[in-house]
Amino acid sequence: MFIVSFLLLSLFFFFPSSAFAQCPVCIITVGGGMLLADRLGVDDLLVSIWISGLNTVLAYWLAPKIKIKPLNRRTVLSFLFYLLTLSYFYLTKELGVPQNTLLGIDKIFLGQTAGLFAVIAGNILYADTKRRRHHRSLFPYAKVVFPVGLLLVLTLFFKIAFSL
Repeated sequence: MFIVSFLLLSLFFFFPSSAFAQCPVCIITVGGGMLLADRLGVDDLLVSIWISGLNTVLAYWLAPKIKIKPLNRRTVLSFLFYLLTLSYFYLTKELGVPQNTLLGIDKIFLGQTAGLFAVIAGNILYADTKRRRHHRSLFPYAKVVFPVGLLLVLTLFFKIAFSL
């Protein structure tokens, strides 16, 4: 029985299924990581960038599956998730705290906005690069690397520039 189980399991390594960029498993993993980062005392701005990135990636993944006309557009759903997240932070009184600002702007609002535009810009940059290369990706997993790379650069910028 052990040998049969081992052989069946090993087939998954020899015949892997294709990976879908921005899949729900990745999204949940990042969400759990953000919760952990917040619990460890990572600055709200940095956590908000990644929460917004998570929401935007989720919207990009979910939009094609929605049958309702205006909600099946990726940018429309991304902005809806953005507004819902900001509403949640406002209702829980985490948004608008005077001591939680950077350059006079609320850190959560700034992080949410920056994360949204970073992922959208990463997806546009990927699509443009792919279009210029005759619908060929620049490298494997470029669809993931472009938006996540921009989120990482943005996070490092705020972390280093403002000592967060």
